[in-house]
Amino acid sequence: MIYNYCPICGNKLIERSSWDEGTVPYCENDDMFFFNTPKPCVVVAVVKDTEILLLKQSYIFKNSKVLVSGYVTNGETVEETVYREVKEETGITIGNIKYLGSQCIEDKDLLMLTFVAKYEDGEINKSSEVEWVGWHDLDIALCEMVEDKVGKNVVKHILDELKIESKACTYNWRSN
Repeated sequence: MIYNYCPICGNKLIERSSWDEGTVPYCENDDMFFFNTPKPCVVVAVVKDTEILLLKQSYIFKNSKVLVSGYVTNGETVEETVYREVKEETGITIGNIKYLGSQCIEDKDLLMLTFVAKYEDGEINKSSEVEWVGWHDLDIALCEMVEDKVGKNVVKHILDELKIESKACTYNWRSN
């Protein structure tokens, strides 16, 4: 978020040098810098054998299925967010989570922290924010995730790690 006015007192911010960070919006009244920081989110690929859990959430992508995702809340670690979001959106329990990496979505000020987790227990019980949720074969998941670039990168990583070829798509996904 880029600040122009102080969210505490409402005064117009000035640009002030903040050492290695360069110039940063600053409030003289509150003696505080307001750094342009992204909102952290998690993206979780839940895997069960050679299947992956996909969701349909039209408010995220109209024509694409997605992986479980959500915002990190104050006072919560990213690992806690992974467990919470999977439980909230799908009703299942996961374990053995592994951090894969991060990707920025600059136009939305998001820092996407990507994970893979193993299905452990439970029946799917979708939340009201999810239109559809179900298991898909890993080798065709990319075809279902047309618009989800971050999710597709996670699935490609898993396919490479498990040495599974994507056989249902008509394009060479490794070059996209």
